[in-house]
Amino acid sequence: MNDDARTNIGTPAPTPASPGSAELRDQVERTRDELGQTVEALAAKADIKAQAKEKTAAVKDQAAEKAALVSDQIREKAGEAARLLKDKTPDPLLEKTAQAAAQVRESAAKAGQYAADRTPDPLLEKAGQAATAARANRTPLLVVGAAVVVLLLVRRSRGRRR
Repeated sequence: MNDDARTNIGTPAPTPASPGSAELRDQVERTRDELGQTVEALAAKADIKAQAKEKTAAVKDQAAEKAALVSDQIREKAGEAARLLKDKTPDPLLEKTAQAAAQVRESAAKAGQYAADRTPDPLLEKAGQAATAARANRTPLLVVGAAVVVLLLVRRSRGRRR
């Protein structure tokens, strides 16, 4: 036996490139790619933390969309109710309501001035913040106030009829 034969014991002898070997290499390469993709997919399924984050983000987005939709519907219904109330209310009653509202504003202004003169500064600051919030929501507050005045006037007129 020569030295070359001793060193190559157990290794297959090189074969000349056969026509099927290139095809076999391509098949092995495709199998490796598929195996890599399968491993990546399994790793993604095993990542519970990432899945929880994705689910949380999706639920949060759905909740925000639903809240916006409901908010729009409430605004629309409130506007319809205000228009319906105004349309159904007789003009003399609307005038009396406007007069009553003016009297209430005047009385409130007087009471506010009296309270402001006698109130400590920290309390005045908190009241200012509340007034700012009320001004920001003026329309709903006026609608509710007008509805209350209308109800009181209707109740009062029914009491006189008896």
